[in-house]
Amino acid sequence: MVSESCTSKVMVINLCALVLIFFNVSSAIQLEREALLNTGWWNNNTLLDHCGWDGISCNSDGFISEINLNDQGIKGDLSKFNFSCFAKLESLYLGGNHLTGTIPPQIGALSTLTFLNLGTNNLTGAIPPEIGNLRNLTWLYLDNNDLTGPIPSTLGQLTNLEELHLYSNQLTGAIPSEIGNLRNLTVLYLENNDLTGPIPSTLCQLTDLEELHLYSNQLTGAIPSEIGNLRNLTVLYLENNNLTGPIPSTLCQLNDLEELHLYSNQLTGDLSKFNFSSFAKLQFLNLGDNHLSGTIPPHIGVLSTLTFLNLGTNNLTGAIPPEIGNMRNLTKLSLDNNNLTGPIPSTLEQLTNLEVLLLYPNQLTGEIPTTMQCEFAKETFAGNKDLRSSSSCLEGRTSNHSEGVIRFIEIFLPIATIPILIVCVLLFLRKYKEKRATPKTISTKNEDVFSIWNYDGRIVYEDLIEATEDFNIKFCIGTGGYGSVYRAQLPNGEVFALKKLHSREWEEPIFAKSFKNEIHVLSEVRHRNIIKLYGFCLHNKIMFLVYEYIERGSLYCALCNDDEATELDWRKRVNVIKGVAHALSYLHHNCTPSIVHRDISSNNILLNSQFEAFVADFGTARLLHYDSSNNTAVQGTFRYIAPELAYTMLVTEKCDVYSFGVVALEILIGRHPSKLLPFLSSPPSKLPSSDQEIMLIDLLDQRLLSPNDQTVVQDILLISTVAFACLRSNPKSRPTMQRVCQEFLARRMLFKSKSLQEISVSQLQNQQI
Repeated sequence: MVSESCTSKVMVINLCALVLIFFNVSSAIQLEREALLNTGWWNNNTLLDHCGWDGISCNSDGFISEINLNDQGIKGDLSKFNFSCFAKLESLYLGGNHLTGTIPPQIGALSTLTFLNLGTNNLTGAIPPEIGNLRNLTWLYLDNNDLTGPIPSTLGQLTNLEELHLYSNQLTGAIPSEIGNLRNLTVLYLENNDLTGPIPSTLCQLTDLEELHLYSNQLTGAIPSEIGNLRNLTVLYLENNNLTGPIPSTLCQLNDLEELHLYSNQLTGDLSKFNFSSFAKLQFLNLGDNHLSGTIPPHIGVLSTLTFLNLGTNNLTGAIPPEIGNMRNLTKLSLDNNNLTGPIPSTLEQLTNLEVLLLYPNQLTGEIPTTMQCEFAKETFAGNKDLRSSSSCLEGRTSNHSEGVIRFIEIFLPIATIPILIVCVLLFLRKYKEKRATPKTISTKNEDVFSIWNYDGRIVYEDLIEATEDFNIKFCIGTGGYGSVYRAQLPNGEVFALKKLHSREWEEPIFAKSFKNEIHVLSEVRHRNIIKLYGFCLHNKIMFLVYEYIERGSLYCALCNDDEATELDWRKRVNVIKGVAHALSYLHHNCTPSIVHRDISSNNILLNSQFEAFVADFGTARLLHYDSSNNTAVQGTFRYIAPELAYTMLVTEKCDVYSFGVVALEILIGRHPSKLLPFLSSPPSKLPSSDQEIMLIDLLDQRLLSPNDQTVVQDILLISTVAFACLRSNPKSRPTMQRVCQEFLARRMLFKSKSLQEISVSQLQNQQI
């Protein structure tokens, strides 16, 4: 009886314990639900079970394991979110929203958390030291906020951390040496803050590190020699700091390095003694704006993979080594603002991919290689008093002439309605130099029309009118944003495109502004993927712009025509997308001030006979002055306009980035991705479930055979990933066009073990760039 009594008591106790556990579990789950409701982010949800709410995932016990509300436009004070209620939370994604307030210390209670993303919000205050309690954390994103104060040393306790993103805040103080404890770290992004002090040598203990970004801070001291221990490093950004001393020779141990950016520091030393030969994979080398001395070593020519070389604004002397001509992949070469002497080596003519060349001012002498005279503007060679040119094809304008053209526009546009006025300004019309038979012509065989201001300007005007039979409709090849486009073949056989604005349109302020704006912008830019403006003509009845003639017309028309779309194969489409990206990167990052196109669409991208892309129609382009407001009325082509313009009216480069994403997908899909865009503005969790997954192969243009060349397949995967990133609803979370181009040049491999048929849109959306 005693035994039975004891057994009964034990059963009762166990039953009571189970009841208590049940009520405790039920109570804990209820607390989670209430904590969610208190945020106001799910007030409109009608489901009783919060595990079915958007962005919520639960484990088998009913506890919340993941909250994913990235890029959902949610608002509220983060400090009021009760983190202590989520004992089983493993992933918290709140990035790309409008959250305010501080990060509360209670966040340290999330002991099971492995992924934390609070990036791209409006958070303020300090990073709480309690975040160091999240010992299971592998990813930490606090970037793109307004966080202040020091980086807490307790971050050194997160020994499982693989990615740390603290960039673009207002963090101050020194980089804590404890960061060196994070031995699993592969990427460390601390750029765009106000960090001071030296680079701690303990960072060089992070031997798994692949990317180190410390640029745009106020770091001082020397680059630690121990940096050579980071043998897995592929990207090193230390630019825009106050670093001193020489470039450590131990950098040569980083054999996998693809990008080295030391621009705008106070580095010294003899460049000729640095051994570049170990950098077999280097693509970007930016050493500009330092105090480097000595000569440019000839062995720099072994960097055959290099696409970007900047040695400008240093104290370099001696000759330009001919071996630089071996860098056949170079697209930008900057040697400006040094004391270089001797001739420009003819081997530089071998750099057929070169888009930007800066050689001014130096002390170069001798003859400019002929092909370079024809490829680059006069400003390229300015400031070298003893350089000579024997060819009449040297293009370009000095800065004084550019200013003169703009002043000419300012003076003449208001009086353009005077009946007797005929003005034709030719900016680059170097090819039009045929000796015409009429008595009016006074040009000689080698005379350039550009040198003739009034007399032959009238002649060229008359030739253009004659070539189009006074703008007969049979010569009309299209309609632009504010005028009709005509094909004109001059007596010497040269063909040009004329965009004509009628006088009645000229009386409309919006058209007049666009006309003037296009002259202003295109007279200042020069890029292989941007249409050339050869001149403009103003008459009391007819105003028009003179462009180079692009044979195939718009990308939009090419995609609409089945025959042309088939001829535009995958490799050509990849090249078109990259060409547009490089043009936009040039406008955003190589022009001062930056230029935003504001109307990137398939209609405004032209294709020549080789299917090369040219960005056109700059009537709505805007020059960004960062010390003034860039608010403006919404302009652009419907379905390509960035969503934020509808409510902020603030023009930034990210507006073009969004439009580029639309065009890139349009080229891959073969039509405008209108049905896909609503899905792409949401995070992957908002896309259809796995049984309804959108597969990339199903989106690609069905008029072409599926690509089987692995190089092309990888290009398509990378372009898709970049395009999806460009279409993020929050402009801050979109990449810059410069970053897009860097991704294209790096050509990293994605999904090596999977076929194209196995890859979904959500997998590509999840890729980081």
